[in-house]
Amino acid sequence: MWNQKSNKTNNLNPVILLFIDGVGIGKRDSENNPFFKYGFKTFSQFFGGIPSIDNPVLYRENGFIFPVDARMGVEGFPQSGTGQTSIFCGINAPLLVGKHFGPYPYSTLIPVIKDQNIFHEFILRDKKAYFINAYPQIFFDYINSGKSRLSVTTLSVTSSGLRLNSVSDVRKGRALTAEITNERWNTKLGYHLPVLKPSLAAKRLLRAASRNDLVVYEYFLTDHLGHGRYEGNIEKTLNTLDDFLLAVFTKIDPEKYTILLCSDHGNFEDLSVKTHTNNPSLAISYGKHAEYLFRKIKNLSDIKSSILDLQGKNLNPL
Repeated sequence: MWNQKSNKTNNLNPVILLFIDGVGIGKRDSENNPFFKYGFKTFSQFFGGIPSIDNPVLYRENGFIFPVDARMGVEGFPQSGTGQTSIFCGINAPLLVGKHFGPYPYSTLIPVIKDQNIFHEFILRDKKAYFINAYPQIFFDYINSGKSRLSVTTLSVTSSGLRLNSVSDVRKGRALTAEITNERWNTKLGYHLPVLKPSLAAKRLLRAASRNDLVVYEYFLTDHLGHGRYEGNIEKTLNTLDDFLLAVFTKIDPEKYTILLCSDHGNFEDLSVKTHTNNPSLAISYGKHAEYLFRKIKNLSDIKSSILDLQGKNLNPL
């Protein structure tokens, strides 16, 4: 285990929420499902297999892989705006607006996001919440220009009064870029950041978890790959994510921390199409309250309330 000093948080049940955009549980297809085509150690080595439609639940001691309903009773392909609102705000957003909508939040959902997001709820409970993602200067220039089209996560953080991390936080080891290693920030944005090994990025995440009650990390390249909007090497990108996740799951103390990995909709698991899918979204729970989350979470709107359940002294009976 890495040495993780306590920062005397208010929470006896710290949670790491890993939001991985656009990943569902798909077919056992070695041609179109990258997890079967290239392999994924986090699944095969840690859970003994790769989840599929015909075998969607895998488990080991202190851990579960399981499907989550992203459609929530609404026809059509699930979308990021409503899916992420459901995750971070605990509501059936597509049912509320009458359709799946994305990639940005539907206009009538913006007040809901500001008032009911999980960061805001943690702060109201006198808990410490931290969004570890950093943003490049071009993003802050966009905001300062008066434009306000923000993703669900970014709107949730800013409306809760939390500061968004910048490149200086990455340099100081306090934040992570959304692509883990910093390589794209260097090649696409002209930064000269050290290229992080996924294991070091995992160590930064775990250090943040030791100092907060809730730490959230967002990874979106999976959705970009599923849409064919990313020119990078699929296998290399997948291996980077895999190495990062495997390090997080391997090095965390499962008796102290709880990890929940979730996604907003299917996409990446079926590269035969460039659209989202109707497959159930992927979820992984691991650690102290893994079984509780596994049993409680059935659809995206269950995620926030299930995490908040862990903050009380006693869990609600199942």
